Amino acid sequence: MDVLSELERRNLAYQQTNAAGLREHLGASRSLYCGFDPTAPSLTVGHLVPMLVLARFQRAGHRPVALVGGATALIGDPSGKSSERPFLSREEVGANVEALRPIFERVLDFSGSYAATVVNNADWLGELTFLEVLRDVGKHFSVNMMIQKESVRERLENREQGISYTEFSYLLLQAMDFRHLFDTRGVTLQVAGSDQWGNIVAGVDLVRRTRRVEVFGLTSPLLTKADGGKFGKTESGAVWLTPERTSPYAFYKFWLNTADADVERYLLTFTFLEVERIRALCEEQARDPGKRLAQRTLAAHVTELVHGPTARAQAEATTEALFSGDVRALPLRALEEAFQNVPSAVLSAASLATGVPLVDVLVSAEVVKSKREARELLSSGAILVNGERGTLETTVTRDSLLHGELLLIRRGKKHWHVVRAER
Repeated sequence: MDVLSELERRNLAYQQTNAAGLREHLGASRSLYCGFDPTAPSLTVGHLVPMLVLARFQRAGHRPVALVGGATALIGDPSGKSSERPFLSREEVGANVEALRPIFERVLDFSGSYAATVVNNADWLGELTFLEVLRDVGKHFSVNMMIQKESVRERLENREQGISYTEFSYLLLQAMDFRHLFDTRGVTLQVAGSDQWGNIVAGVDLVRRTRRVEVFGLTSPLLTKADGGKFGKTESGAVWLTPERTSPYAFYKFWLNTADADVERYLLTFTFLEVERIRALCEEQARDPGKRLAQRTLAAHVTELVHGPTARAQAEATTEALFSGDVRALPLRALEEAFQNVPSAVLSAASLATGVPLVDVLVSAEVVKSKREARELLSSGAILVNGERGTLETTVTRDSLLHGELLLIRRGKKHWHVVRAER
């Protein structure tokens, strides 16, 4: 497979250090790497872009290396940052490094002729002395060149922000990573987002100056939303790749909510579907937008990739149950995930023992503002309780609760409230 052409078709090839030379270079099986800083015990959906670029190279017969920056995370990359990040402790970074490996194992193949590997740059950078860095690396970098890098220049021009010598030196460390991986693993290509272009070029230059060999760099464009909003952000925060931080249901829902203007780009970026199939999906989507076929395909593929087929199937079942209102068959964990961010209230054990009129529950849970409004909505059939129509005669007891814990109230077609039993 001509992986470079495939990346170009998917709009994933942005900058290249030597486009003609790289294409010829990739005529044989190569090793390539991408770096990921362990600043948290998880990665976000934005990290999926370069991770899937690695996976596409692997499927084309190349060997991917995922570099986890156990050393560089102690320093902080100034790229794309308006101010210096707070330092993490060595213990925090070490724990984060260990937490990231399972994410790579879900996206990359760690077996076979083109098996992926994970490395930690603390294993080699941590052994260096300051004098070694100055003598063997620093002499190859011009300060004039370094201050022209966008990530540095922006901070220098803003006196309030500034940049510390620590962050200014980050570029040298990343260049050393490229040289070390070239020396020890034959890595000849670094891939990353376009915000890493300056760091990549520094690594390419260092290998050329010290090893007299040409290596290559390739970036993908940073992903944005068509409306100008930041990709990967929701009202509740960043979308993460581990279930502890973003549940599979919330993850699935994030992709399902993709705007029509973005869905084709996201299918090209985040799935392995053939480009022609994606075009056909989007054409069908345009003919009948209400079915959201493209979004459902995107959500299913990415959720299964990151969380597996079981979690994907459960997320689909939960989504369908919420749409229909019939939530009785869902397991407790699915209900907790689906309703963790909706308005909630608590019923006391004493009231559940004697029974509470649904009219009173609707008022106390702030589903409605008054008993009059509650009666009107119940009379018109606008209230669902655990998937069934509530009536003026409905009384809530502990037996009414799903799994003995939850009462799920839907007002109209979209507005949900959760009532929990007092523990």
